Amino acid sequence: MPGNGKHILVVDDELSMREFLELMLTREGYRVSTAESGKAAVHKLQSNHYDLMLCDIRLGDITGLDVLREAKRCNPQTTVIMISAYASTETAVEAMNEGAYDYVPKPFNNEELKQTIAKALALRTVAHEKEVLDDELKHNLHFDILVGNSPAMLRIYDLIRQVAKTRTSVLITGESGTGKELIARSIHEQSDRSDKPFVVINCAGIPENLMESELFGHVKGAFTGATTDKKGLFEEADKGTVFLDEIGELSLPLQVKLLRVVQQRSFKAVGGNRDIKVDIRIVSATNKNLEEEVISGNFREDLFYRLNVIEIKVPSLRERKEDLRPLAQHFLEKYSRDMSKEIAKISSYAIDLLEKYDFPGNIRELENILERSVALSTTNILLPESLTLSIHKKHGSERSITSMINFEDVAHGIQLDEILMEIERDFVKKALELSQGNKSKAAKLLGISFPAFRHRIQKLDIQG
Repeated sequence: MPGNGKHILVVDDELSMREFLELMLTREGYRVSTAESGKAAVHKLQSNHYDLMLCDIRLGDITGLDVLREAKRCNPQTTVIMISAYASTETAVEAMNEGAYDYVPKPFNNEELKQTIAKALALRTVAHEKEVLDDELKHNLHFDILVGNSPAMLRIYDLIRQVAKTRTSVLITGESGTGKELIARSIHEQSDRSDKPFVVINCAGIPENLMESELFGHVKGAFTGATTDKKGLFEEADKGTVFLDEIGELSLPLQVKLLRVVQQRSFKAVGGNRDIKVDIRIVSATNKNLEEEVISGNFREDLFYRLNVIEIKVPSLRERKEDLRPLAQHFLEKYSRDMSKEIAKISSYAIDLLEKYDFPGNIRELENILERSVALSTTNILLPESLTLSIHKKHGSERSITSMINFEDVAHGIQLDEILMEIERDFVKKALELSQGNKSKAAKLLGISFPAFRHRIQKLDIQG
């Protein structure tokens, strides 16, 4: 049975409510005790252990909040759900601040209450198991900068532990916003190079005409403006780790030069004749399918195999939803500290809304949501109304293109080419907006080639 013998204390001064809840929860497989007053509940809490307490706010003698405080004093692990016919945001916030798991207004839906209780007890068990696992991981592996103990993340921790002490090149793959750089940093911190430089090179963030000089350095007089010798990033990283982020964006000419560094750990500065040797560990990351890039001729096959000795595939947040709660709590605590706010908890209803969202932007998007919500929150608990993003829209809830077209107009005659061009124009403009005017990236967003995208811009007379 779902209850698995968990012990629940029901506290309510109405006999009919106590009897109803006792009957309903006993049928669910729980062991149920009842208390008719706050003082009776306190006495029971002091002499017994309960997995969960369901407590009314208004009692005859002392308040439900007083009972809640005593429950947490006697056993901080007891999960408490408050119920009341006199619900208010202020009372809910106060109850949650005192350690309540949730606040359920009367009259409640029986099935929803059962689900809330089951979820609360399940989370209590999982939280305990994760606490033990977190302590073990931090003690043995020091994965402090990574959050999450889903099976997918545990496999990644194991891979990090295996490769960290080697010099082997690692390729980290996954969607944007999944935390690939954090995994690269963790590899570095677990290695014997941890006290040496960790140099991040964003292959898409440095203009191509400056990239060679940034990577390899230059000598004085190598080009106009080169008034002094300059060390490149590879030389700066000597004895440490180089993280090549968005490696799939590197141009083919620079891929040739990078191949030599990977193979020989040596290079020449721009305008220089001397070989510069370095001792570096190379970790790369991409959100592209590099095998497809090799097939299409955009990425060198020999470089791909040199970089992809060990591949770590990072799952999207959609694939590790069990990590959403600890991640959300992590960001809540981080931004509460940064903004000097005392926001300790996210309400279960707010978490439910987050869990129903697909997070196309992955962990980066979740972090952005929590940062904004903490900044705008006026209470010391994040309630659903504190979440300031379109999480209330589920994927697919937006209108489809066909729903925006009045098909009755066909009977009167339409200009199909004009309609299709207008739709196409909107998509092209949106892609340019999202890519900040980068036509190559905009073409990729639309799943078409760069020449095809350029042709559309000309055909549609779009400035950009």
